[in-house]
Amino acid sequence: MIRLFSLGLFLLAWQFGAMTLGPHHLPAPAQVAATFADEWRSGDMPLNLGLTLMRVLAGFTLAMIAGSALGLALGRKPALDRLLDPWLVIALNTPALVVIILAYVWGGLNEISALAAIALNKFPNAVVTLREGARALDPALDEMAEVFAFSRWRRWRDVLLPQLAPYFAAAARGGLALVWKIVLVVELLGRPNGVGFKMGMAFQLFDLPLLLAYALPFVALMVVAETFVLRPAERSANWWRRHGD
Repeated sequence: MIRLFSLGLFLLAWQFGAMTLGPHHLPAPAQVAATFADEWRSGDMPLNLGLTLMRVLAGFTLAMIAGSALGLALGRKPALDRLLDPWLVIALNTPALVVIILAYVWGGLNEISALAAIALNKFPNAVVTLREGARALDPALDEMAEVFAFSRWRRWRDVLLPQLAPYFAAAARGGLALVWKIVLVVELLGRPNGVGFKMGMAFQLFDLPLLLAYALPFVALMVVAETFVLRPAERSANWWRRHGD
């Protein structure tokens, strides 16, 4: 109820702002809804929204797999960590826009370059988070697994994964928040479709209803994913920490 009340207040404030500023500066909710309906009926909205969500999922998955693997390796092997840590610091502090432009310059304006730019921007964050998780592993549990002669699979499932699950969840939650913003810039700069591309067109035409009609549903989908997928997953992942003693 509180969230619905908050949404109602937001719509009222939006309507008041539209009446105060005028449609050229802030279109009314009904105007944006009508534009959204037109785009949906034409097929442009589901096509572009679907392509953007596919890029979010693909880039996020690539970054999580590669970043988790390297992060676990760095956390378990101090020599490798010392070797690669300076490069990791550089990657963390390189602006996302630089990575995107270089990916397009070196790889061309194609889908592979777009996905590479998305994944590379998320990759260092996943590495750092999982490295900390690997460093925090309890050596006593490793010793117990050796005493009871656990197989590699059972050690991973019953010993390592419960300890690492909160770090995977944190990397996933923070990663999604980063990736969906990066995707829009990637599409704006180098793709002929997607939500970012359509928002760029709306900006060039100064078409605020079209811009908001694409921006708001995409933001709403990310909020839904955060609320109903990532938060519950994070709570479940942290169960071991709450009940492990």
